[in-house]
Amino acid sequence: MFTWLTDTTKPGGIMVFHPEFERAGKKVGLQVWRVEKMELVPVPESLYGGFYSGDSYLVLHSTETQKGTLQYDLHYWLGSECSQDESGAAAIFVVQMDDFLKGAPIQYREVQGHESSTFIGYFKSGLKYMTGGVASGFKHVVTNMVQRLLQVKGRRFVRATEVPVSWKSFNKGDSFILDLGQEVIQWSGSNSNHFEKLKAAIVSKGIRDDERSGRAKLLICDEGAEPDSMLQVLGKKPELPEGDRDDTKMDASNRKFAQLYKVSNADGNIAVTMVAEQNPFSQDALQSSECFILDNGTNGHIFVWKGLHFHIIVENSSGTGSDWSGQVQVLPEHGETPLFKQYFKNWRDSDDTDGIGTPYLSSHVAKIKKVPFDMSKLHQSEAMSAQHRMVDQGDGEKKIWRIEGSEKVPVDPSVFGQFYGGDSYIILYKYQHNSRQGHIIYIWQGTASCSYEVGMSALLAVQMDDELGGSAVQVRVVQGKEPAHLMSLFKGQPLVVYKGGTSREGGQSEVSDTRLFQVRANPAGDTRAVEVDLSSSSLNSGDVFILESPSESWMWKGSRSSLAEVEGAEHLARILQVTPTPLEEGKEEVAFWEALGGQQDYCRSPRLNNKMETHPPHLFACSNKTGNLLMEEVPGELTQDDLAPDDFMILDTWDQVFVWIGNQADEEEKRESAALAVQYIESSPTYRDPRTLIVIVKQGFEPPTFTGWFLGWNHKCWTTDPLASFIKHL
Repeated sequence: MFTWLTDTTKPGGIMVFHPEFERAGKKVGLQVWRVEKMELVPVPESLYGGFYSGDSYLVLHSTETQKGTLQYDLHYWLGSECSQDESGAAAIFVVQMDDFLKGAPIQYREVQGHESSTFIGYFKSGLKYMTGGVASGFKHVVTNMVQRLLQVKGRRFVRATEVPVSWKSFNKGDSFILDLGQEVIQWSGSNSNHFEKLKAAIVSKGIRDDERSGRAKLLICDEGAEPDSMLQVLGKKPELPEGDRDDTKMDASNRKFAQLYKVSNADGNIAVTMVAEQNPFSQDALQSSECFILDNGTNGHIFVWKGLHFHIIVENSSGTGSDWSGQVQVLPEHGETPLFKQYFKNWRDSDDTDGIGTPYLSSHVAKIKKVPFDMSKLHQSEAMSAQHRMVDQGDGEKKIWRIEGSEKVPVDPSVFGQFYGGDSYIILYKYQHNSRQGHIIYIWQGTASCSYEVGMSALLAVQMDDELGGSAVQVRVVQGKEPAHLMSLFKGQPLVVYKGGTSREGGQSEVSDTRLFQVRANPAGDTRAVEVDLSSSSLNSGDVFILESPSESWMWKGSRSSLAEVEGAEHLARILQVTPTPLEEGKEEVAFWEALGGQQDYCRSPRLNNKMETHPPHLFACSNKTGNLLMEEVPGELTQDDLAPDDFMILDTWDQVFVWIGNQADEEEKRESAALAVQYIESSPTYRDPRTLIVIVKQGFEPPTFTGWFLGWNHKCWTTDPLASFIKHL
């Protein structure tokens, strides 16, 4: 499975770097390259998530750690039909990029159809597998001229695989996407699951909005209601097969058992010896001068841990066992992931590092010094700009337009910084960097904005970029995900997001008599004020809230809120033209609770204030129908859309294990839910405390201690059909 090569670059050796490495890992975000004839070629961002089966790719995900440094996850993806030369080239590029980034990345080997949840989590709208590759002349280009058929499978790990454009590819159990360029048709078989239809609709919408910039027509239909354009391409529909049900869940018992091996090179020869045949392991067994393999292969995971002073290149794509489809992670010392740490008893992080993702493999271990945020010195430090995602102080020239139909209408500067959920906007920002003119185009899309204007915002942004000579950076911002730099553009005032409505002439919706706004600051001290559900369950101890009512207004200060959040709330009060009464958490007056409809529990957990690097939350879809607990982890950031009404799910926040039961879940599983949670805890490789708190949660009755872990929880979501609601807003 692994080929071990002496690293000739240490000490004093020369490693050849590709020019694309200079672009790699400079800022937070995702970068994708395809290997084309021993070259790295960047993939257009609008086509992220699409992979040719005959090719190999590099995917770099850069994130900011709690201590302000950049952390890298470096994946190389191998298509099911890629050649040995192409897979070898990808592995070489991974080794070189890892060295260029000073050994900081965590490396992953990904095989088509068996990708890690980390990898899949980057592409919430799913993975698309396309036939062919470089050798066949297929390129990643944005085009309206296409005819292809995609089969969509999976409830959590959504994969859309290109299949022949023929009725022979169809079955009653799956959803399919017929992409005709100007028209995208999603077809669902009569036996397809409602939740899977919704996931397929998300893929279809992604093709329309990203690959076609909103220009294509999207049509969603069920079996028996095929449109004429579909029949013209495929012909008359024959009788279709039933289809099969994929069971991608893993047996929970497979998580528990692992072995630890040592790889040494003391005499110049590679030797592999068993260190421990059962976990939990001792961290002291890991030595900086050696390399270790943690084998949890029965669960599809292999970890390679590289000590700081172990000068061997680990190349895991060739040699014996290269067609193994499991997941491989290569971890540098001090760059261990929570998934790796869980196999060790009482893991401790070294005091000699600046946090996960900062170590080096050089024998002369250098430190990346965290650059503190100093607005007055921002223009002098690219490191500060990268770590804090700020190109400048936000004092450049800006213009804002609201999308109305197919036009963009200028927004009055007096209301800059105020955004309505029913609108979409384009913000053009001009700045100077090293005597060069730079442009950023922010495309802000409200969650209640109509699909046509969302598509037009992307199209008009492309036109604006063309007018600027193609030099602008385009940033698509979905309501609630505003980046730090966008928040800095409004001169110390909070970026205000109203829940719905519009600011267009004559289109304003009537403002509610009573409104609640949540004010939160980012590490740079910039604040965002968001209108939230009018309920005391929306409160959070880490933030400041403004409650506006006809008779009185209040400023509620959470016990862990910051001065920046208080100042942001004061600015918001001036915008709302109210003079709020200040309230400290725990000292509320009766009228305050009455205005919120009564006192309810709300989120007080201090763990929401950090990134929980040691024990991050995990969400699993579970089943016990076979007699064993089967699980499928949900990738990426947790959202309410990940909860399927016909499932029961486990949310593990370490201190508590929540069991969420959907209204349509199996009756036996409902009855056995508490016992299944116990079974889950017992299967943990860390040998969890059996007294861990178990909380049973029913759909529609979720407490804030549960909803607080999800991004943008909508308390009205369960009162409507999610698929119908999604289609309505297309």
